[in-house]
Amino acid sequence: MATVDTAINAIHLVFAGLWAGSVLFVARAVVPAARDGDLDATPLRGFVGRFRTWSRVSSLALLLTGGHLAGTRYTAETLLGSTRGYLVIAMVVLWVVLSGLIEVGSSRLVDGLDERKVRSPARSATPFFTTATVAAVALLALGGVLL
Repeated sequence: MATVDTAINAIHLVFAGLWAGSVLFVARAVVPAARDGDLDATPLRGFVGRFRTWSRVSSLALLLTGGHLAGTRYTAETLLGSTRGYLVIAMVVLWVVLSGLIEVGSSRLVDGLDERKVRSPARSATPFFTTATVAAVALLALGGVLL
């Protein structure tokens, strides 16, 4: 069982790092380039579609692996009555927040692309991706504390 937990933990960490990294890349590279008018609408739409798919897959993988890890490492008492349990709960809350911010930010970014607009949708998406970056870094930091 320890080998399974180790593998699940590794999968969880890889998906967390890649998900957070992709959010940082979109927030710090793609959205600013779109805001500056350096990106065309058609490739941006394709990129955002792939990013959304990746984000949803990662979110689901983290839900499943994190749920397994929490279920095997914590009881209801330790989850709701210890500092480590509170950190796990905080991670779940941040996971929900991050998932929501990515969905809203991606939707805002795609808005207007059919009309070949790029700058205004990117401006509209900026606060969501900026906040998503903070949530992603906070998730990684909490995960590091729990290691």
